[in-house]
Amino acid sequence: MSPIPKEEGIDHTLGLMKEGYDYIPKRSREFGSPIFETRLLGERVICLTGEEAGRIFYDNDKFIRHGAAPKHAQKTLLGENGVQTLDGEVHHHRKAMFMELMNPDHTRQLGKLTADEWERKLDQWGSGADINLYETAQEVLTRAAVRWAGVPLSEDDVQKRTGQIVQLFESPTSVGVQYIRGTRARSDLEDWIGGLVEDVRADRLQPPAGTALLTFSQHKDLDGNLLDARTAAVEVLNIVRPIVAVSIYIAFTAHALLTHPEERAKLKGSKEEPIEHFVQEVRRLYPFFPFNAARVKAEFSWNGETFEEGTLVIFDFYGTNHEEANWPDPDRFRPGRFAADTVTPFNFVPQGGGDHATGHRCPGEWATVEVMKVTLDYLANKMEYDVPDQELSYSMSSIPSIPQSEIILNGVHRR
Repeated sequence: MSPIPKEEGIDHTLGLMKEGYDYIPKRSREFGSPIFETRLLGERVICLTGEEAGRIFYDNDKFIRHGAAPKHAQKTLLGENGVQTLDGEVHHHRKAMFMELMNPDHTRQLGKLTADEWERKLDQWGSGADINLYETAQEVLTRAAVRWAGVPLSEDDVQKRTGQIVQLFESPTSVGVQYIRGTRARSDLEDWIGGLVEDVRADRLQPPAGTALLTFSQHKDLDGNLLDARTAAVEVLNIVRPIVAVSIYIAFTAHALLTHPEERAKLKGSKEEPIEHFVQEVRRLYPFFPFNAARVKAEFSWNGETFEEGTLVIFDFYGTNHEEANWPDPDRFRPGRFAADTVTPFNFVPQGGGDHATGHRCPGEWATVEVMKVTLDYLANKMEYDVPDQELSYSMSSIPSIPQSEIILNGVHRR
């Protein structure tokens, strides 16, 4: 069998930064292979894309996450010592907490809180308001997320904390001043939440039962020890931060409504199935989180390549969601494709693949869908607004990507 393709050159980190979401799919097409080798940050890296590659990447016997996430991301997006960096029984034990928090009743509660916050905005706007939807959604989701997590937030601090949380997911691939702002935001947020954890443990604060703040404050590791306050804060933020990041998907949801009026017409009357399908197609089509990394746990062979222990491997989310074998006409927005039973844990990976409970697929996926469904219903059925001329294009090199205008709506009011 022929050796896997190899990208020639000393290092391709700049290429990755320049091409963003297109980096792996483009090379996979050029090489005619779902696997190729490159060098990033001076290290040999194997890149994978597609459903079959996903089945390999999410095999816990073959890969571990410890030591895979770059420090750049840990200092901003992920935090250090969070669930994403764990493996084996330690990972399963902590992941079980997240799964408990994501039960259907609790997820529906988040949807209700999101609806409450949109209602509050509509009350404020009265006869109409001109808004930046992306920025507005950030505030709406911060308010809903902290309430859902049991985190007290004063009105005076809403804008400050919203901005800091947004920095966590807007800065991981940045350099210079924006990256520094992201690290400072991470440190400040962990100080804040860590203080609340200590207040809970000292009985100075009593969050509602079943909330993330109470759950992580009380969680004990496999040795029976409480998490240190900083790690508990990281995990609370691993609940709050992804919810606020759904503001990116909300901007793309509006983008789909504006550019596909024929699909919007199918949403009239808050019909559950068309709304669900529309949301899932937004998650499949548009760029969100581009890829994930792991290291080889023990040597194995696949597709003609020997994966040596410790090798860094990157799995492509965006390209897998556009794999034509599973998603015909993959660049077309077509929600009806989700009416068919075509989804597997490895071909639809907007927030990771595999099993939610035992693997590293994001446990917040259900929360994401619930928040998007509620917001889509407001945008399609419960709000009136005008859409001024604006730049709706979006970059495939910027991570995260959002529509250039961030979606401007005029005269927004209750229908």
